Amino acid sequence: MTLKYVVGYDGSPASRRAAEFALEQARKCDAAVVVAHVLEWSPYSFLTPEEIEERHKRRNEELARAETAVIEPFKQDIAGRGVTVEAIIRYGHIADTICDIASEVGASQIFIGRDGSSAISARVFGSVAGSIVQTTPVPCTIVP
Repeated sequence: MTLKYVVGYDGSPASRRAAEFALEQARKCDAAVVVAHVLEWSPYSFLTPEEIEERHKRRNEELARAETAVIEPFKQDIAGRGVTVEAIIRYGHIADTICDIASEVGASQIFIGRDGSSAISARVFGSVAGSIVQTTPVPCTIVP
């Protein structure tokens, strides 16, 4: 069975550090990396059929844009490192979706970057890293 690591990636410097660390660990352990990019999307809206159709169209456009603007440049940048990389792009609550992806792919670990936001804002609004640590189905490494 091949080891798989999931790394949350949104193109930010924090997520890039997490991805670099995950790639290095994967190379050492001959593991594969699953790059998880999550677009926030609230399913809680009361919409007309026309609005639902428009929203669905926008969703597909945003998924394609995420693939083109975030995932493809990253894959090109890391090509040739000797690590198998797969990408998954989904809509949902970021922490929950990354944990779901980890379960689905049989990951043995999650890597996530910490953006360095203030302690007060993290307490008031929460943080993705903190939420993942509380709900993760596998060990989680937070990369500063």
